[in-house]
Amino acid sequence: MFRRPVLTLFLLLLCAGALGLLALGAFPPAVTTAPVERVLPNDRFQVR
Repeated sequence: MFRRPVLTLFLLLLCAGALGLLALGAFPPAVTTAPVERVLPNDRFQVR
């Protein structure tokens, strides 16, 4: 059907990747916020 089917397949994959990136940029996933938990030092295991 095409003269170079590998090149056509590569171009189709490239276009699909570009469309995926454009869709991801247009509709970014929602970011879930979480509180930052600080690590407190444990005095029991420290060397005195």
